[in-house]
Amino acid sequence: MPKHARRPLRKDKEYVLRLAKEHDVRFIRLWFTDILGMLKSFAITIDELEQALEEGMGFDGSAIKGFARIDESDMLALPDPNTFCLLPWRPKENAVARMFCDVAYPGGRLFEGDPRQVLKRNLAQAAKLGFTFYVGPELEFFVFKSAEDPTPLDAGGYFDLTPLDAASDLRRDIILAMEEMGIGIEYSHHEAAPSQHEIDFRYTDALTMADNVMTYRLVVKEIAFKHGVYATFMPKPLAGHNGSGMHVNASLFQGARNAFFDSKDKLHLSKTAKHFMAGLLKRAPEITLVLNQWVNSYKRLVPGFEAPVYVTWAQHNRSDLIRIPMYKPGKEGSTRIELRSPDPACNPYLAFSVLLAAGLEGIEKQYPLPPATEENVFAMAAAERTRRGIAQLPSQMGKAIELAEGSALLRRALGEHVYQLFLENKKIEYDRYCRALTDYEVKTYLPLL
Repeated sequence: MPKHARRPLRKDKEYVLRLAKEHDVRFIRLWFTDILGMLKSFAITIDELEQALEEGMGFDGSAIKGFARIDESDMLALPDPNTFCLLPWRPKENAVARMFCDVAYPGGRLFEGDPRQVLKRNLAQAAKLGFTFYVGPELEFFVFKSAEDPTPLDAGGYFDLTPLDAASDLRRDIILAMEEMGIGIEYSHHEAAPSQHEIDFRYTDALTMADNVMTYRLVVKEIAFKHGVYATFMPKPLAGHNGSGMHVNASLFQGARNAFFDSKDKLHLSKTAKHFMAGLLKRAPEITLVLNQWVNSYKRLVPGFEAPVYVTWAQHNRSDLIRIPMYKPGKEGSTRIELRSPDPACNPYLAFSVLLAAGLEGIEKQYPLPPATEENVFAMAAAERTRRGIAQLPSQMGKAIELAEGSALLRRALGEHVYQLFLENKKIEYDRYCRALTDYEVKTYLPLL
């Protein structure tokens, strides 16, 4: 396990009840997500907490996207005691706490359409092979005056610090709130585009991290609201500037040993790491729909804005799909790969699931890793890319849907229920997008045609 990765404190019912009493908790919000990664919540009072921990709390699943049909609508939210924490932006008196929930049918059978269960199932597959999956995502976001007025608040660039930087105060308050909730943060800084920022998580296991990502996206918006501004994880809110990514640093561990590290290899990467990378490269186009799940996501995956377009890997080139972060002697536990295509608006439970499934397939089938591409692949002639067998990520959602429809790996990783409903939802979204009349069309063609 990486030295900077901390296993979450294992909590039980008695621990939660005691902590709730000590902190004057009056309300508990039970959280879960739909298939698109939208956070869902309902609140219970402290008087219902013990029963919720023992039996779960019922809710109408037919109202949640990707959950039950109307004729089988009753569902149970089963709170996970390990996720109990106070919401720091709420008053200390009559405090409010939250817990993530697993979703189940009445009777207790876990629901196959719950994204958290999808990730748990994929992590169980890794565990059968002796692996624990660790991730450390880097989520970028923009801050604007409001949701209706996407005017940047600054003209800053990468790592810029301006006098009396209000955004620094915003990032500080976000980090303080996250740490108060027990979520470790490593870095924060201004990103390349105006009003764009990045806060990086400390490595931990993938399930905890998916919960952390969901928490983070809410915390960022809550703290931004308190500062009188609007934060968004929309992948490409500004034309002509970089979009927001969610670079995912990933590694597999066998007990306390990093299975990606090999001291004898030139890049200090083990065969396990190389096969994992090869699996990701082979399956990258077909899993893109999950890693980049919105129509707007494909406005980011274009040449010229630092986001990956081609299916390549390198040690130093930051335009590649997979980058190998620099090895530091004595930091073997930090050996990892960085997947650069996901964006921060994806469902993290499903994203980590398909990422892991592709990597494990590479290990199990021992896919060979293609040569690194340290040259600027964007400047390379199309014929040269073809000669080298360099594939391209789908450039629009229609193509991503087509590739996902033919993906046995995606069907296996998501499970039939989520796979079918996710595809159905994306087809509806893309169809609506194609039918919509854009401002560009009106301004360009109406005066001419």
